Formats: sequence, structure tokens, C-alpha cells
Amino acid sequence: MLIGATALLLGGGGLAVYATTALAGNNTPDAAAGHAQHTASAFTLSCPDVGERLRQVPRSAKLPVSKGLSSLDKQVHDAYHKMMGGTGDSVLTGLKTQRAKTIKMMVTAISKDAKRPGYLLKMSGCTMKPVTEGAGAGGNDSTKSVQDGWYQGQTQNQTQGQTQGQSQDPGQVQGQVGGQAQDGGQQDQNGGQQQGQPGGPSPDDFVDINNVQPNADAPPFAAPQGGNASTGTFVTECGRNEDGHFNSDNVIVTPGVSNGAHHTHDYVGNKATDAFADDNKLAASGTTCDNGDQSTHYWPVLRKLDGNAEQKPGAAQDANVGTTLTPATVTLTFRGSQSGEVRAMPRFLKIITGDAKAFTNGTKNANASWSCTGFEDRQLKDKYPLCPQGSQVVRTFAFQNCWNGRDIDSGNHRDHMAFSDQNGNCPQGFQAVPQLVQRITYDVPQGQSFAVDSFPEQLHKPVTDHGDFINVMPDNLMSKAVDCINSGRNCT
Repeated sequence: MLIGATALLLGGGGLAVYATTALAGNNTPDAAAGHAQHTASAFTLSCPDVGERLRQVPRSAKLPVSKGLSSLDKQVHDAYHKMMGGTGDSVLTGLKTQRAKTIKMMVTAISKDAKRPGYLLKMSGCTMKPVTEGAGAGGNDSTKSVQDGWYQGQTQNQTQGQTQGQSQDPGQVQGQVGGQAQDGGQQDQNGGQQQGQPGGPSPDDFVDINNVQPNADAPPFAAPQGGNASTGTFVTECGRNEDGHFNSDNVIVTPGVSNGAHHTHDYVGNKATDAFADDNKLAASGTTCDNGDQSTHYWPVLRKLDGNAEQKPGAAQDANVGTTLTPATVTLTFRGSQSGEVRAMPRFLKIITGDAKAFTNGTKNANASWSCTGFEDRQLKDKYPLCPQGSQVVRTFAFQNCWNGRDIDSGNHRDHMAFSDQNGNCPQGFQAVPQLVQRITYDVPQGQSFAVDSFPEQLHKPVTDHGDFINVMPDNLMSKAVDCINSGRNCT
């Protein structure tokens, strides 16, 4: 028996789905494991990223801008819930009005002590963006070669000089893995087609690592090699968050605002890190690092998709459902430059790598890398890896390694840093500093059983993975790290 139904569905993570569904009885041959067959045209909400376009934010405007950015994210979150009771057009109209008011407040605050960023006022409108739930929907091609220094340097047009309108449309990319389109999803243990989580991830966000072709000459944490390279490394041991330091703040992007991230972060290093930790508080704090390094390292938590709905900010209240997974290992390595010596990072330098909104922003700033232990010559940008028994899931964040020599932060938290090119050369006006590589491994249940925390409209896509770092190393420890790297030694 077939029962036809047409409905507007709203997933827990904010995925609006206009679906026509045929529910087949279990006696139907195509109803493997009793799963419903369905076709759907799905949409997510895509809004211009105001934070990415910020340039100069004077001290007097930092808190109003932080509050404004957090409000913009909350407005997008709330818009999904309103879709259940109205049409898409009415929701978009109301959202545009809200955003215009918030952006105007931010522009006014900035204008008191800096040039008026009037261009931000044009960024209030949002659109319903089609979601292509096939391979590459996250916007990156997982077969992209990561050879010849990919992890040390991104191409310049990926990291600098692009306007938002030039960003790649992630919904239009049809990536392939190992030459085969991943359009069928993965099978569950009973042989049935898995349907994915409401609001993401989808079955097409996963790929068997055995089906991925090698695309990296060396693991992303390996030191540069060559005649001019600074070949040493410095490793700082900071544990794996055994103390349970979690919050949904983002002290770099939205300082002074609780739940500014709208997803939960996992921390190691500095024990005082939250939305209200200024440089003085960080410098006075204890640390989980065994060498006295007070630096802050954080990234979104990985969750086991077991339905555990913890009712608090950053978790179920922000559409992040599941039990938080504790890393099996965390390795923090600083390495050198392919082109020569590195100089010390300034204390309190702040760096973000990757883009938490890459699914709707496009891949200009995306820098996710997923793999499995034993398979790290195969790095995935827009797929979660399905690892064989005994192999751990690996997340790797290779940070920008060129500094402008002046600023410890910038308006959009990116412009003061850049990637070197594949030969280790920094852009004009930038100089090489030690490159931080965060490598985190996890023991996860077999199958499509995990996902990274995300903003709701990003649908828990793997391409949105990102890492954050604040350098709070004492000056003598940073000097030791630089000396080890430049002299070709491996130190801790």
C-alpha cells in the first residue's frame, strides 16, 4: 500500500524540506529494512556574513559589535522555527527587518571612532538556498590534491582578495570521491538506506575512507623539508579536555557575549577561557599544558548522534543534539616554513582557521580536514570519514602561518593573518611565524554515527569545521619554540 503525502517539514537543525513522500509497506521489495522512500526539494537559509566583511572595529565598538553579531545568528536560528507557521516570504521579510535594525546599530557604534562602514547596510537580506544532498554539497571537492604544501599554503584567491559575491556556491558543486559519485548514501548495519539526522548531517556527508584515493604526500602535521626549510617542530602537551572545559562562547569573535557561538566548544590549555576572558585574565590563568603554555586552543565538539538532547545553550537549544565525544588524543604541533626561518608570534595573537559558515558562505575560508588513523595520506574537506574497525576519526587544523607584523587581531579576525604559498613564501607585507597544527582523534561508533556542532543553518556539514587559537605562551617559551624550529630540532 502506498500513502502519498505532501508537507513542509522543519528539521531540528533548521532544514526546511518541501517533501513528497511515498511510504511503502514492508512487503514492498524496495522497502529495505522498512525505511521510507522519499524525494525532497530542500532549502536552508543563506544570509550575508556581516562578520566576514568587518574591517576596522574600534575598542569602543567591540561590545556592541559582538552583541550585534550574536543577535544576527540568533535571528537566523529563530527564523527556522517561524517557518512552521508561515510562508517563506513572510519569514524572509521579517528577518530582513530584524537584521537591518541590528546592522544599523553596529554601523552606528563603529562610526563613533572609525570610518562609517555603510556597505554593511546592504547585507540585511537573506535567501532560501537549495540544498543539494549529494557529494560535494559542502562546497569542497574531497579529491582535491593536498600535495606540495597544501597544508602550509592555500592559494591566494582562496584566502585573500575575494568578495563575498565571488565565493563558490556550495550547493552547486558536485564533488566525487575516488572517481565515483557518492549519490546513494551509506548502508546501515541491516542493509537499509540511512535517512540522516533532521537538520543534518545527511548520508551523503559520509564516505568510506577505503574509497578515497591518496591525495597528500605527507600527513598535515609533518615538518617542512628542503634546503631552505626550517625543519624543526615544537610540541606542547595540553591534555584532551579531561577537566570538561566546555562552553558555547567565542572569545575571539563575540567577546563579552554568552553563547556567542551558538554551538559548544571543546577547550585545552588556558583554564579561564570564556566570553569574558580578556588578555589580562588569560595571562593570570592556570593551564592544562605541562610546559607552562597558557595558550587557548578550542574547536567545536564532536557529538555521537544518539539523540541525547541536553537542554542548554550551544546544545539542544541551538539544535546540537547528541552526546559529546571526548578526544582520544590531542596533539598541538608548531612547525616551520618551507622558505626559511620563522619569527616569534606576538603574545595574544588570535587566529581562526576554517569557516563555521562555509556551507552557505562558500569555500573561500574553509579549511576542514578529516581522515582516519592509518589513512592520513587521504584528507577530506567536505566529507566525514567512515573508518574501518580499529581506526580513529582524525580532525586536523593547519593554521595560517604568515603574520602582518603589526596586529594581534583584525576586524574580521582574518586580515592580519594569511597562508604562505606552496613554496612557503608569505604575501607582501607578511612574515613567517610558526604554523600551529591541531590534530584531534576520536573513537566513534561504527557507521554514520557522529557530527560536528554547527550553526543550525549549516546543517552539521563537515566543511564547516574550524579551529581557534590565542597565543598566550610566555615570551621565553615562544623563543624556545622558534629556536627549536629554526635549528631543525624536535622539542617539547
